[in-house]
Amino acid sequence: MSVSIAMSGADPAAAPARRGSRPALWMLVALATVAVLGATSLVFVRRHAADRDRYVTAPVTRGSVIQAVNSSGTVNPVTIVQVGSYVSGVIQTITCDFNTRVKAGQLCARIDPRPYQTAVDQEAASLATARAQVAKDRANLEYTEVVAQRDAGLLRRGVVSQETADTSASNRAQAAAQLVLDETAVAQREAQLRAARINLGYADIVSPVSGTVVSRNVTQGQTVAASFQTPTLFLIATDLTQMQVDTNVSEADIGRVAAGQAARFTVTAFPDREFRGTVQQVRQAPQSVQNVVTYDVVVAVSNPDLALKPGMTASMRIVTHRVDDVLRVPDQALRYRPTQQRAGADAAGDRAVRPAQGERSQRAVWVLRDGQPQRVAVRIGLDDDSDAEISGGTLRDGDQVIVSERAGARPASPLQPAGLAAPRR
Repeated sequence: MSVSIAMSGADPAAAPARRGSRPALWMLVALATVAVLGATSLVFVRRHAADRDRYVTAPVTRGSVIQAVNSSGTVNPVTIVQVGSYVSGVIQTITCDFNTRVKAGQLCARIDPRPYQTAVDQEAASLATARAQVAKDRANLEYTEVVAQRDAGLLRRGVVSQETADTSASNRAQAAAQLVLDETAVAQREAQLRAARINLGYADIVSPVSGTVVSRNVTQGQTVAASFQTPTLFLIATDLTQMQVDTNVSEADIGRVAAGQAARFTVTAFPDREFRGTVQQVRQAPQSVQNVVTYDVVVAVSNPDLALKPGMTASMRIVTHRVDDVLRVPDQALRYRPTQQRAGADAAGDRAVRPAQGERSQRAVWVLRDGQPQRVAVRIGLDDDSDAEISGGTLRDGDQVIVSERAGARPASPLQPAGLAAPRR
């Protein structure tokens, strides 16, 4: 009986203890569940961020796409006049030097004129002699005419013989012919005198145009010989405020170059300054150097501050095509393809949207959305080897296109969500 009482006394104390332990147990279970879910979420976020960070992206921007032809050339004046000497002699004076601004007709140098002045004097004397001979023979002609008329009258009266009359007529004819010959000699002497005066005039070297002397190839006291080839004494540029660049464009690019296209170039003297010009002429004459064929393209450029000087080497960029305010993506985005694991999962999609032969403008890029790459079909317009115009598709300004993957990154498995570890076998 006592035993039963002891047992009955223990039951009331144990029951409350068990009832008090149940809430605590549920609390522990809840805390453990929250901890497991938090750890799982943290692992998922970290794996998701790691999957996103392994891609190198670039934004889709709006701007200009410029296609150009690059070449090199030489800056030259538009017109250069070579001033030479027509006559030989010793340079007596020089009045023009480098960078001298001259006007048309201005004296630049003088050859010793004394030999040519002597020739002028000789021809003038010969001309005077010829004219005197003309006067003499004209008087002789008048005398023979009088004699011929008198003998003809005496012949009709039978005073003189026929032979005498014929002789008088012959003398008159000879006198008339001699007068014509003398007059011709006078004309010849006049021409020789004019030639001598022209040679005397060539002793003065004058500028044929207004411009700037860019080269002087003679010094005072130097002897100029013009017997076989006209020597070049000065080079005069007509207007240095208007220059041109003669650039050599390869035959592979010449088909895209045309007159009127815009061009930009730099020179070594001003590496931070960009000069602008316009294609003025595409010359048809080919130039072949070691089997490399190029064509001369003339670019006109304004030079108001005379910064460009003749002979400078220009690095030319001729704009052949240009579009502005268009969507564009880097060319790396067009060349990017996912790793083999992810590409294998999208192989069927690639085959489905692969462009047919001839539809080269139909391409695809990979866009990073919600941390995952997505394939987007686009249509490509102008490409300048750096950026490509997006002429069609669903890309938007600001989208992040994938251009590459970071080295050492482990791609997520395409068969399960990113961030969950693959089950061990």
